[in-house]
Amino acid sequence: MKRRKRSAVWEHFTLKEDDATCKICKAVLKYNNSTSSLNYHLKSLHAAVLGGESGGGARPGQPSVAEAFSKRKAVCDDARAEGITQRICNMVEKDMLPISIVDGKGFRELMNYCEPDYQIPSRETITTRIEARYKRKKAELKARLANTHVAITTDCWTSNTTESYITVTCHYMEDWLMRSAVLATESMPMSHTADNLAERLNEIVHAWGLTGRVIACVHDNASNIVLANSQPRVDWASVPCYTHTLQLAINDGFAGTLHQVIAAAGRLVKHFKHSTKATKALETKQGQMGLERHQLIQSCKTRWNSVCDMFARLVEQRWAVCAVLSDRTFTKLSDARTLEIRDDHWKIMEEMGPVLVALKTATTVMSTETEVSISNTYPISFGLIDVHLKKRVEGDSGKVAEFKSKVAASLSRRMKIASDDFLTSTPMIATMVDPRHKHLSFLSPARRISANAKLLELAQAEDVSSTSTTADGASSASASTTGEEEEGAQPDVPVQEAAPQRHTSAMVQLLGAYYTNQVTNDVERELDSFLKDAVPNLDSDPNHPTDWWGKNEARYPRLAKVAKRYMCIPATSVPSERVFSACGLTVTKLRSRLTPEHVDMLIYLNKNE
Repeated sequence: MKRRKRSAVWEHFTLKEDDATCKICKAVLKYNNSTSSLNYHLKSLHAAVLGGESGGGARPGQPSVAEAFSKRKAVCDDARAEGITQRICNMVEKDMLPISIVDGKGFRELMNYCEPDYQIPSRETITTRIEARYKRKKAELKARLANTHVAITTDCWTSNTTESYITVTCHYMEDWLMRSAVLATESMPMSHTADNLAERLNEIVHAWGLTGRVIACVHDNASNIVLANSQPRVDWASVPCYTHTLQLAINDGFAGTLHQVIAAAGRLVKHFKHSTKATKALETKQGQMGLERHQLIQSCKTRWNSVCDMFARLVEQRWAVCAVLSDRTFTKLSDARTLEIRDDHWKIMEEMGPVLVALKTATTVMSTETEVSISNTYPISFGLIDVHLKKRVEGDSGKVAEFKSKVAASLSRRMKIASDDFLTSTPMIATMVDPRHKHLSFLSPARRISANAKLLELAQAEDVSSTSTTADGASSASASTTGEEEEGAQPDVPVQEAAPQRHTSAMVQLLGAYYTNQVTNDVERELDSFLKDAVPNLDSDPNHPTDWWGKNEARYPRLAKVAKRYMCIPATSVPSERVFSACGLTVTKLRSRLTPEHVDMLIYLNKNE
């Protein structure tokens, strides 16, 4: 007769003949009338699961593995505690968490489990540490910007607590690499007039020590911010956001019949977005027809390119959508009559595809922050107008041709292409020093000459600036040398016999003996050599303009200074608008009591890692 199983180990094992099966991990062990191997299995593999149990089969008074570890004195010295505190601050900054997380019950349980001896700091301690980190990082950035020219972007937004803020970002070139940073996110409680906006922008620029070194400010096309960035309120150039300008031109093209097509398409998509039954039916029809199970996309006035995406997805899913609308199991007849899109509207959506894709591509290319974009402004504008927005190409319907004509006219007007004013604009200057576009092939010969004359003027200004700096340093040395010579004896200067007078022509007398040799100066030669240099391929790396200048700065020193100033300017105000997403995570209902100063601090630390 077998011995009765008395050991507590059998609470975790089942015995069948000579095999003991673990109830926890289902491992099978051999049982030879001894529980030693079974006890070892539990202690080595399931100590955490056993918890505070006495360790089945253990001798009375012998602690289990879990108990032994729980009684071990955890070591959390000052260095480790400091490291944990720093990482808590990092977590708050990077994940946009409320500082009150350190008071949360769940957080305290987690820290007690991971590091029982760690003393969790208070909210006040975390706040003080984050403030100190903000001051240190701000000083570091200010030192980096001390001797460089920058561009800024700005936009205003309203928080969930209905408080108005203004955000300013800066962009600059460092070792021919594009750099950007958020400078400030400040409360803007006063009316957003041009004078108030200009005053706040000047205050932020002055606080950062950038007065006189801001090349341009990029902003949207709202009248108040346009006026705020005009002379004499500010001393920098005003650059309207290109993508915002392009979207205004596209909206001008949508006016009329196309607006009706957009409304009908939006109504249809809204039906599927608000009806679970219709959405499930669409998925069924997609499976039956072998179509990709893509959801429909709704257009939004504030979301660029959404009409393009909506049209493309509807055309892709047309027959699945029509099948759902014609199936009375899923769609009532009255709803179907309201939602069905006319055949000519389907045709317009399909024909609009290529031109809308081209406009979407332009928006995407110009919205980059890490690559040179400002110099693409006019090449892309002329490319859209001359290639993608031609009045009528084979296969275009009347509505598509009308859309192209309206967009081209609106874009030309907004970019001032009909006049010569754009030839001296900030984006055009950046285009002239971009090695990909320096040939200015999109301009007429006369306009090309005018543009190059402006570039020569800027290069000469850089040359004068460099010369004056050198002269100031040399004048003091010259004065010192002269004083020393006056104190000593004057050296004997041999008297040379006068050269015999030569007969000169009337033209030489009128124009000067060196007239023939003064064809060009150093600046003109530099510009001429730059323009004759090979033009890089457009298929090259998007960062090629900065790489090219990094390698050729010594060859064209004056033009390199112009390039470094103007090519860092973003083409759009997207950088400041992208801050809004972080702002939405910062100013939440859980943080409704955040002061504007702390909002600025948290956004700065999050965006300037």
